[in-house]
Amino acid sequence: MTKRCLFFLGISFLFSCSEEKEISLESFISEGDVFESGKGLMSLGYGLHPLEEKSESQKILLIGVHGSASRGYEWVYPLQTLDDPEVLASFFRWNDRNCPGPSYDKLKSSIDSMLQINPGLTEVVIVGHSYGALLVSMFSSEWTNQASLSVHTIAGPLAGISSINSLCSYSPPTTINNNVEFYEWRTIKELDVAFKDLDFDPQVINLPGSNIKRLPETYNGRRLGHNWSISWVADEIGK
Repeated sequence: MTKRCLFFLGISFLFSCSEEKEISLESFISEGDVFESGKGLMSLGYGLHPLEEKSESQKILLIGVHGSASRGYEWVYPLQTLDDPEVLASFFRWNDRNCPGPSYDKLKSSIDSMLQINPGLTEVVIVGHSYGALLVSMFSSEWTNQASLSVHTIAGPLAGISSINSLCSYSPPTTINNNVEFYEWRTIKELDVAFKDLDFDPQVINLPGSNIKRLPETYNGRRLGHNWSISWVADEIGK
């Protein structure tokens, strides 16, 4: 397998989704099995899906954006951890076999609609993992809503590679708009199965004003690699 294949976590892999069903944070708790809950997340149709009922107490729209060939389980604990009475937790399911641009447009439109329908939401927090980090990074210079925005990229190959940069017209973010906070949560390259065989660290970009944090070697007694990085970051954000 080539380094590029390793880098994109099998971006060209085809996978099928089971029949879509109702998914909620409450069902995560009752089912208990993170792998089954993960399958449920990945069975969702493409689009933005609230994972709980809307309420007047919610001020923050939280959105998880998965990476390539995700199995979904890596999002169960983080979404539960980041949820509280002021948070409307949601999950963006997208076609990660294609370029991120069209899905970014769809997410942006969905957020705009959500904020119009729910004027009590005054803050948006978007968490993008792996290939999904490329998608969410596009918000850094494109955010124009009155609601504040925090973008969190986790184990994100934000530098891209030549083939994706060319094919998808992708380029790393270079500016951060007002009303936007940008966070880069970088794994240790040598411990990350997605990046360890590359001759460069694709997580490293030069984005003035970005908040950068390198993750530790271990988390809860295990190697802190690609997928568990979301859980570690969720604990940090939730402090």
